[in-house]
Amino acid sequence: MSDDDFPQPDRLDGAPHPRETVQLIGQNAARDAFLTAYSSDRLHHGWLITGPKGVGKATLAWQIARFLIATPPAQDDGSFGAPPPPTTLDIDAEHPVARRMMAGSEPGLFVLKRPYDEKLKRLKQDITVDEVRKLKGFFALSSTDGGHRVVIVDAADEMNVNAANALLKLLEEPPKDTTLLLISHQPSRLLPTIRSRCRELRLAPLAPDQVAQALTQAGQDGTQAAALATLAGGSVGEAITLLTLDGVKLYADLVNLFATCPNMNRAHALKLADSAAGRTNAARFDLMLMLIDLFLARVARTGAMMPPVPANDAEPAVLSKLAPSPHAARHWAALQQDLSARARHGRAVNLDPSSLILDMVLKIDQTAAKLAAPQGAA
Repeated sequence: MSDDDFPQPDRLDGAPHPRETVQLIGQNAARDAFLTAYSSDRLHHGWLITGPKGVGKATLAWQIARFLIATPPAQDDGSFGAPPPPTTLDIDAEHPVARRMMAGSEPGLFVLKRPYDEKLKRLKQDITVDEVRKLKGFFALSSTDGGHRVVIVDAADEMNVNAANALLKLLEEPPKDTTLLLISHQPSRLLPTIRSRCRELRLAPLAPDQVAQALTQAGQDGTQAAALATLAGGSVGEAITLLTLDGVKLYADLVNLFATCPNMNRAHALKLADSAAGRTNAARFDLMLMLIDLFLARVARTGAMMPPVPANDAEPAVLSKLAPSPHAARHWAALQQDLSARARHGRAVNLDPSSLILDMVLKIDQTAAKLAAPQGAA
């Protein structure tokens, strides 16, 4: 059986695999920085590709891998000077390397990721040292080819301590003609020694029009791009998750619920909480926790006189009502921290999802009531 027969940690539901993504959108600065290093003969052996989830880090890593393996070293025979430096990472889809990479059979590429546990029928929580040790066999087999070799680590944040230490040895003494591309959502979690041995390519959140373009490329509907870009923080990955789970509608539902604060509509609150119950609704539960946290952050920003770009027509009035002053903003910011901790604890102890959601929205209602009282006025 091939890898594609199992769940893939480096593939988002509802989106093509990064190796299948034709165009990298909105990350020209990172792409150009790599090309400049390549053309200046300063190609570092280790690259740390950082930024929020879903902004194109894996797509860039696969583009770099295709480029390095498919592009032969420049040969200057002295007759007419060196050839012009490359201006793009694009490789023709019919190139043998591109075709082999699409088929998952390129011998010059190794993708280090969380393995699938066939016994437990799920992905393992970490990239283990056993996976890193497989690189020894990869280097031994690929050494006869004589071409450039690339290792993609997706994601480096998911390596356990032993795996990280094993990879560090490779970064310290990399095999000849080898480039390691480490994808990291949270580089602060990596060993400082790993970070220090890599050159960083930082990717930024995308603008709304870029989100729409990326959604179209991924085969998704881009008509809600403005709302998706706002709620997803410029992350195409988060936008696809929101689309898949009807997150824009869910957020609008939460806004309508919080519009009734104080004296929240209890029937509405119970209905929302119950919609997150059960194993089949686990993804909706996670999304609801994220959207509640996002709503509280947006309320606090409004009270601090930094109103966010509206996610829907009803939101500005609700945010202004709940947080009319910096005094209110401080209360909402404190509540966000408190409820975030409650959510982490509730998930850790497997608290009933509907009970956790209901508790959180009632805390929001209580805070709104406290701020609406005469003693809570600014």
